[in-house]
This record gives sequence, structure tokens and C-alpha cells, in this order.
Amino acid sequence: MFKLTSLNLNGIRSATSKGLEPWLVKTAPDCICVQEVKAQSQDVLGRFDTLADLRGYFHFAQKKGYSGVGVYTRHEPSEIVVGYGSAEFDVEGRYVELRFDTPAAKRSIVSCYFPSGSSGEDRQQAKFRFLAEFYPHLIRLKAEREFILCGDVNIAHQEIDLKNWKGNRKNSGFLPEERAWMTQLLNEAGLVDVYRQLQPTATEEAYTWWSNRGQAYAKNVGWRLDYHLATPALAALARTEHIYKGEKFSDHAPITIEYDFQL
Repeated sequence: MFKLTSLNLNGIRSATSKGLEPWLVKTAPDCICVQEVKAQSQDVLGRFDTLADLRGYFHFAQKKGYSGVGVYTRHEPSEIVVGYGSAEFDVEGRYVELRFDTPAAKRSIVSCYFPSGSSGEDRQQAKFRFLAEFYPHLIRLKAEREFILCGDVNIAHQEIDLKNWKGNRKNSGFLPEERAWMTQLLNEAGLVDVYRQLQPTATEEAYTWWSNRGQAYAKNVGWRLDYHLATPALAALARTEHIYKGEKFSDHAPITIEYDFQL
């Protein structure tokens, strides 16, 4: 089995101070995709470049303390792709792809952090530009290889993906245009929302992010923002899912899915 975890760290220094590495030792994933590393290469080298015997590969943002993604793996990649070729968004550290290619198969594990639009209209417009740009990239990638993209997509797709859907219909993360983008990605581009394939009706147990305001976590007023998005052949190999809430490493919960293949 191939065990794949995704977690928005909300800062690698913060998450590792809250017990992330001992949990990784215990759960022993093959790979963990991380988002919002919020560090630069000099912060990571020699300190966070390996976690629990997993080697990390990163795409850092140019801006300090912002964004940044990584994939920690116990398998040696055949190629590392940093950024997806965006003039606007590659400086923000949003995409790293590890390729594990053999003569028999081309497979990639991608960690991606989609922009948040919640801070204001300018960032919402940036999010729409990212979605418009990223869609054709995923189409091209799907045409040439099998992949699983793990990440914080910053979109709750359906009403069952957040607690207060009625009150959030005009808010970033649940806007009609964002939801339509996800629908198109799944229905037309043909990618698979792997968690939903395994748990088509789960609601309150499906959330992966909670606001720090009020009692959102205590009352489970959450959103499902973290996804495994896979090509159909790999999605068909998904066997189990688990959203871990036993410890709190960040404002997101790690989501782990086991797939019936080996790299």
C-alpha cells in the first residue's frame, strides 16, 4: 500500500513544535505533501529538510514567512518540478511535483497551495486568475502521466463540505465561480476527488479546516478545503481515508489516503 498524507502546516516551525514529527514516525506515510511552509530555504536546510526519515523537496515563496509547499518522501524521485510555469504565481511558492517514473509507468505526487481570496477583493481576483491558469496545466499533466495532487485548494465544493453553507454563499472559498471550477475539474477534466469517492455523504467528519475565531474547532464549524485530486486510474486504487484530529498541528487536519500501489 502507498500511504499519502496532506497537511497545511500553517508554518513548519509551528507545526513541528506541536508534535508533527513524532506523529509521522508513528503513522509512517510514504509521502506527506505540506502547504504553507512559511519559511525560506535557509530556514529549512539542516533543520526541516528531513522529517521522520522522509526527505523534503520544496517550492519556497520569494516573500518571507509566506506560502511555500513541499513533499516529504521515503522514495527517490526521478525528477523534481518546482513551479508550474506561471509568471505570476511561481514566485509565491505554490507547486512542487515529484515524478516517480519507471519504464512501466509515469506517476507524480504534487503538493499545491491554492491562493486564498478571503483577505480582500484583490486577492480574490488573483485566486480567479490562478484557477484560470492552473486548469489547463492540470489538463496537460493528465494527458501525459498519472498523478495525485494533494493540497489546500481553499474551496469547499458542495454544501456538505462546510458547516455553515447558507451563510457563506457570498464568501471566498464557497463562491459559485469557485464551486463551478471544481465541478468542471471533476466532471469535464475528469479528475477524481478521492475522499468523496470513498466517503460520498460524509459531512461533519469530513472537515479539514476550522477558523481560529470563536469556538469553531470546539463546535466543529469547519470546512473541507484539503483534497487528494487524482487521475482516475490512481483514484481507483484508493482504499482507506483518515482525517486525523487526535492532535492539532495547525488550523488544518492531516488527511491520509492509502492506495493499493507501490512506487
